[in-house]
Amino acid sequence: MKHLPLLCLFLMLLSYPALQAQQNYTVSGTTYSLKTEVEGTLTLLWNTIDGEYRYFSKKGNDIVELKNSKTDGDYQEEYKEVLRSQTADAVVAVEDVNLTLPSLRAFFIAYNKKIDPAYSVETVSIQLKTRLGGFAGLSNNAYFFNPDNSFLPVLGVEFEIIDDVRLRRHAIVFQFRQLISSSDYDFSSSQVSFNYRFKFIKTDRFDAFINAKPAAFTSISRNQILVEGEEVTTFSGGSEFQFPGSFGIGFDHALGNGYLTFLFNDVVAINLDDNGEFPLELTLGYKWNL
Repeated sequence: MKHLPLLCLFLMLLSYPALQAQQNYTVSGTTYSLKTEVEGTLTLLWNTIDGEYRYFSKKGNDIVELKNSKTDGDYQEEYKEVLRSQTADAVVAVEDVNLTLPSLRAFFIAYNKKIDPAYSVETVSIQLKTRLGGFAGLSNNAYFFNPDNSFLPVLGVEFEIIDDVRLRRHAIVFQFRQLISSSDYDFSSSQVSFNYRFKFIKTDRFDAFINAKPAAFTSISRNQILVEGEEVTTFSGGSEFQFPGSFGIGFDHALGNGYLTFLFNDVVAINLDDNGEFPLELTLGYKWNL
């Protein structure tokens, strides 16, 4: 846990502009690239702009941003007045609407159905997608015996499962990684792990995420010889099912039919003891959309 403050510092420094382009709209003299969430008499537009969710309501040719500013500690809920004005021709409750995508989506659909009884919208409850990738990098193997803090090559593959509808910021990853021994450091390991990723920055072109590893099966092989007098003992390794509780930081950038991916692995491990060195395992790879 001693590296947790550094991990928090990394998160505070992370920023990246949203690169996704949908359709351009001009609102109050400013042009925005916005997604269409609900289309109808009343259309809901949105996107993440400078790391902030922004919502817009379009009726006819008029587009108004939905805002909820804060004054003296109180939210002003200006968006509710905008919605009341735009939906004055129908009886639709505004009081319980929150400035979130699910709440706004439900309100816009309810209004459109009031205006047009034949209005329908396709609701997709889940849309699973998968990605398969490979990666390579270097590791100083900080959670095992490494007296000289030597770096070893890392190779691996991973299989990622995501839901692009209801759980866009979440992913499950099954990963295999192989640590390869060198002439300076005769240690190798194979690991199969289950990982969870939370994407705290999520656009169509770029993701930044926290990688959590709750469970792993690790098999190690090492030649460590201890000489005490005339007695020689050799340690060859073994296998173990672990609950490391480790966390890392990663980035995905859209490229071709997939994503270029960079990961700073296992920066913090709650249930593992390090060897006194700061964990440094950096990998670069590419994963394909299946």
